[in-house]
Amino acid sequence: MTSRKAVRDPGGLSLYLEHRRKLVEKTLSRSLPAASVRPATIHQAMRYSLLAGGKRLRPILTLASAEACGATDLTPVLPAASAVELIHTYSLIHDDLPCMDDDDLRRGRPTSHKVFGEGVAVLAGDALLTQAFALLARIKAPKRYPIAVFLEETATAAGSLQLIAGQVADLEAEGRKLSIADVRFIHERKTAAMVILSLRLGAMAANATASQLKAVTEFGRALGLAFQIIDDILDVTQSSEKLGKSAGKDLKAAKATYPSAIGLEASRKEAARLTRKAHSSLRSLGVKSARLAQIADHLLSRSF
Repeated sequence: MTSRKAVRDPGGLSLYLEHRRKLVEKTLSRSLPAASVRPATIHQAMRYSLLAGGKRLRPILTLASAEACGATDLTPVLPAASAVELIHTYSLIHDDLPCMDDDDLRRGRPTSHKVFGEGVAVLAGDALLTQAFALLARIKAPKRYPIAVFLEETATAAGSLQLIAGQVADLEAEGRKLSIADVRFIHERKTAAMVILSLRLGAMAANATASQLKAVTEFGRALGLAFQIIDDILDVTQSSEKLGKSAGKDLKAAKATYPSAIGLEASRKEAARLTRKAHSSLRSLGVKSARLAQIADHLLSRSF
């Protein structure tokens, strides 16, 4: 068993994140048809965006959540971890389209529609979303959670009540002065919903108890919002080179963000408060949740 002292070590976290990232990368590469499979263009486009790198936060949270709930073998959890990354990548492809945020840069290189055209980019996103459900269908169902639960929870989190709801509200908010409650509504759905799903899928794959599932859900609710607030802050304080995407685009598009609603300093304080709340949600899980707590601290202090 890893000691809490060792888990908190920054070097230990770096090694943990890198090991889990490589594990996810291998699984992602195997989750899609080869780039040469006809029609090659769509499979090249899918692989271009999915395998472009990135922090792989969501699938790593899925794995860490499973570990917090007692999993020692992560092999059964990898399909769920990969599925959330496919959905996340699909959302980024569509978010970058000219009809949405109209962005040229993602993960440090040209966005999908800049390379493959808008039509193929739309279809690549559609195909990634569809493939995510194929991966979930292959999960070996644990005793407490049938496959139908995995599918239903994912469809709800990615659907018109959560992820898409946040995207729509975000589009409709452009150029308007929103209350902090309205901004929170957007962030809870556009970002936090998929963070919560990532954690819940990992916990369910580990056959979590009801109390364990509740703990990681509350953790995800606070962490997801804190993560998006930090993203909002970085958008106005960091360069495009550091972020790997276009910096300052939220300000230019008059997007609904925490800094625009309450200012930078208040946003930093709110992110810190939410991170503390995330920590408190993990108490019932004990030492096995230490990695999740450390990831929360890591996200709060990130500079890109």
